[in-house]
Amino acid sequence: MTRLLAIANADAGSSDDVAVDEVVRALQDDVDLELVRTSSPDDLAAALSERPDLDGVVVLGGDGSLHAVVQALHDAGRLDAVTVGLVPLGTGNDFAATLGIPVEHVAAAQIMVTAHTREIDLIVDADGQVVVNAAHIGIGAEAAAAARPWKKALGPVGYAIGAALTGLKGLTTPGATLRITVDGETLRRKEPVIQVAVGNGRYVGGGAPLLPQADPSDGLLDVSVSYTESPRRRIAYAFSVRRGEHHRRDDVVYLTGTTVEVRGDALRCTSDGELTPASKHHAWHLRPAALTMYVP
Repeated sequence: MTRLLAIANADAGSSDDVAVDEVVRALQDDVDLELVRTSSPDDLAAALSERPDLDGVVVLGGDGSLHAVVQALHDAGRLDAVTVGLVPLGTGNDFAATLGIPVEHVAAAQIMVTAHTREIDLIVDADGQVVVNAAHIGIGAEAAAAARPWKKALGPVGYAIGAALTGLKGLTTPGATLRITVDGETLRRKEPVIQVAVGNGRYVGGGAPLLPQADPSDGLLDVSVSYTESPRRRIAYAFSVRRGEHHRRDDVVYLTGTTVEVRGDALRCTSDGELTPASKHHAWHLRPAALTMYVP
């Protein structure tokens, strides 16, 4: 029988606890399932190290929880030996949307019973931190920072509030001066940049298709660079992002590659929803088919 470890957030609320219990009941007759609740990277690393013969890990959470588990497996050198499943119990559940995983938790859990899998590319940054879904610098990271106070109480609506607050503030904020290199070729445009995004997943912030052509299994990471500068065009850009049409604009460069490097003005980054301090250097490279996941 397949041996799975289900990992839930020890700090989750009562509604998530009910969902976790329902997932366990839905799986316990078909797989050898053990549930652990973790509250820190150390807890997570310990839970995995104590179970060296696992077939798979089921993440009961959102993009941040998935990121944490994949990072722990990456650090332990076990990505090629452990299959990862996802039951989306987070706020945005963006990577689940890219993979077509149902939002209903019992239906998502049944994917582990069918045991259909897919090889997934993985992005790794210059500090050895993984990116499962997407990373972006510029206005997107600032919107994520602004959404923090609202996200816990309002869910995906919190993302929209953060984006609105950042958009109003950013109308008069100049873009950044950046040197962007993709697969060794430096982008020639010299205008100020308001956002650079890289990723495997199509969605960020609870459903905004920031990388609408991304395929997490195509051996390439998608890159979107926005040079939008005037207030009017920034507003139009924001609306086009929500529709997934911004990659067609003349002030956006959309391309694919396997390595990306950004140097210039110091900017914060949000990676799978986790914010990092401002830095003058950001870099990412792709590891094709580095991760295997249960999918519909």
